[in-house]
Amino acid sequence: MTADRRDFLKQLSVGGIAAVALPSTAMAAATAPSTPPLAEIAAMLSPADPPTFDTSWTARLTTKHRAVFDVPEINGGSGVFRAGLWVQHYVGVLQARPAEMQPVLVIRSKAIPLVMTQEYWLRYAVADRADVRHPMTDEKTKRNPALMTAVDDGLPPGLATLALDEQMKRGTIVLACNMAFALCVQTIADHDKLSPADARKKALEMMLPGVILQPNGIFGVVLAQQHGCAFVAAA
Repeated sequence: MTADRRDFLKQLSVGGIAAVALPSTAMAAATAPSTPPLAEIAAMLSPADPPTFDTSWTARLTTKHRAVFDVPEINGGSGVFRAGLWVQHYVGVLQARPAEMQPVLVIRSKAIPLVMTQEYWLRYAVADRADVRHPMTDEKTKRNPALMTAVDDGLPPGLATLALDEQMKRGTIVLACNMAFALCVQTIADHDKLSPADARKKALEMMLPGVILQPNGIFGVVLAQQHGCAFVAAA
């Protein structure tokens, strides 16, 4: 963990950043030890039966304040937390209304396990193949840092409200790179001895509900920018 990220998260824990209650708005080196060549990834995507991709989320990019947060690394979930922090500060400092805010999180490359459930992390030993650290203690953890809670994981309440699933409940758009997701599929196929089709079905069932797959992460980042989102390199 970098000193910069550790200081950022500790600042949250000691109240340096006020938590604002927000009402609802209207493998990485872990799952994949290393990124395979593009040709291998292309083969995983089954070009004979390509998936379809939903871009209807762009219709929600009409708010006064909107930003896209590019998250290519796990890094203790810090990229995810920064998106929630942006909303809190605009509400607290600029008196923006939550309905005027629209964050978009793009989870791609080595960060792709962040969109997978805790069950996936434990069953497929994600953290055993990467140096995944607890957001606050910097101790090694087997759990998805972006889904940690105050009760189960000892996160400060202010930080727990910025967890990925909590942000999605408040209307944050979460996009995931389908090319990186193919590595999650491969992990399941190898571990459970499943066909590519069955492994993909299982991987989709273990992805957080509401996450929207895009052809690749950069596709989502650029499309969000073309619809007026400010770009943030979040992780």
